[in-house]
Amino acid sequence: QVQLEESGGGLVQAGGSLRLSCAASGRTFRSYAMGWFRQVPGKEREFVGAINWSGGNTYYADSVKGRFTISRDNSNNTVYLQMNSLKPEDTAIYYCAASRIYSVSRNEYAYWGQGTQVTVSS
Repeated sequence: QVQLEESGGGLVQAGGSLRLSCAASGRTFRSYAMGWFRQVPGKEREFVGAINWSGGNTYYADSVKGRFTISRDNSNNTVYLQMNSLKPEDTAIYYCAASRIYSVSRNEYAYWGQGTQVTVSS
């Protein structure tokens, strides 16, 4: 089992940057692919990006490609989401999640954090 806790959210102006962190418990962190998702009220939780167990492969939603970067530090059980050139439409609650499968589908992710709010002002 994996427990996840996000941090680093906040309020930022459009064009600014934030880095989210997701700290994981458990000795098996390195065996999981990790994903980032986001959700706004009234909408479905949407895929942002994913990274495989080793960090050698990443995949991003078209809406964030070129602006967001996912990385992981398996020695510290942490995954990161670096967000640059933020836009008001990036405003959402951001969740990290863990999966045995490197996937874009939220249905494949068994473990979720509580989320961290990101607000981008125009």
